[in-house]
Amino acid sequence: MINILIIGSGGREHAMAWKIKQSTKLNQLFIAPGNAGTSLVGTNLPVGVSDFEGLKKAVIDHQIDLVLVGPEVPLCEGLHDYFNNDDSLKHIRFVGPYRLGAQLEGSKDFAKEFMMRHQIPTAKYLAVTSGNLKDGIAFLKTMTAPYVLKADGLAAGKGVLIINDLQEAENSLKEMLDGQFGAASSKVVVEEFLSGIECSVFAITDGKDYRILPVAKDYKRIGEGDTGLNTGGMGAISPVPFADEIYMKKVEDRIIRPTVLGLQNDRIPYNGFIFFGLINCGGEPMVIEYNVRMGDPETEAVMLRIKSDFVDLLIGAADGTLSETTVEIDERSAVAVMLVAGGYPGSYEKGKIIYGLEKIEDSLVFHAGTTMKNGNICSDGGRVLAVSSYGKNMHEALSCSYRNAQLINFDGLYFRKDLGFDL
Repeated sequence: MINILIIGSGGREHAMAWKIKQSTKLNQLFIAPGNAGTSLVGTNLPVGVSDFEGLKKAVIDHQIDLVLVGPEVPLCEGLHDYFNNDDSLKHIRFVGPYRLGAQLEGSKDFAKEFMMRHQIPTAKYLAVTSGNLKDGIAFLKTMTAPYVLKADGLAAGKGVLIINDLQEAENSLKEMLDGQFGAASSKVVVEEFLSGIECSVFAITDGKDYRILPVAKDYKRIGEGDTGLNTGGMGAISPVPFADEIYMKKVEDRIIRPTVLGLQNDRIPYNGFIFFGLINCGGEPMVIEYNVRMGDPETEAVMLRIKSDFVDLLIGAADGTLSETTVEIDERSAVAVMLVAGGYPGSYEKGKIIYGLEKIEDSLVFHAGTTMKNGNICSDGGRVLAVSSYGKNMHEALSCSYRNAQLINFDGLYFRKDLGFDL
């Protein structure tokens, strides 16, 4: 029986906590800092994800045996390195890569160079700084619209621009290099636009072996029909119809296995999750991006479809014994519909009382941005709740989530009613 600490405060962390709670191997579960939902399945600790000293104290005080990191920021800041360099922490199981491996997400340029080196299919690109801006503009001129510009560093999902006009793309490139996204865009990756439908593939690895988790598709745009601004994700669906056995064999052979072998060959120690953001270009999978953690809101659908003990996978990834584990996948479909604050992803208000949670039947509600105030559950973020459901197929699962979403209310609530329209 082990004590587990999940680091994070979103819907992904609540979904992981819900899944971990079912394990026969769990003694106590803690979440730092957590939210109103995670407090229902474990104990929230008031420690921020980047407060390394505070996390160290929490781990020692609560005799934590395994740490699972939800978001990318503490991984890119070197939390695993911090644990490994501290004699009182280095024996604790840790799920999440060291800072070096976390650059797969923390630096678009690092990720692109890695893919080129290991012949992993991805779009043509050029990394541009103020020093080679002329080359960047020349590279733009070799391509056809639309033009893709990505801030090299972490920009909370907002550092990607897709532009149809060449002159506008040149101007945007200059603005990004001038600090539009702060230090994150002091280097910009310019890349060719790939046309196709996207999906998210997740693997957990101990650095040698890997296990593939259920595939999902998320919906980034705020508006129906994939219009409007990008968000952190308005919902997710699993499985994905086009990601069949033939497609997934290509994904494993050309992308997942070469990635894990590439990390070994480059001597990059890595354990934890790898998220492959893929695009299906006429049946051929290409990598758009890597993430070094589970996706959000995909996790709120994926966790429903993992039948086996999730804690076995976490221990395997931390101990290097993943080859001894199996992943059992539920045949049913699972979906997550995200309920967001009015105005999101622009400016929005927090602190709205949430009503109707007690009326929910046949769905799970994962809290993404909530807090307790005076005995009320209140909104505390742009993405507030994920309503997740099972179904025989995508349509059945979606109708269950939509039926329950109608029962929840807070001032300004909004959700997309067209998830799955493109499948």
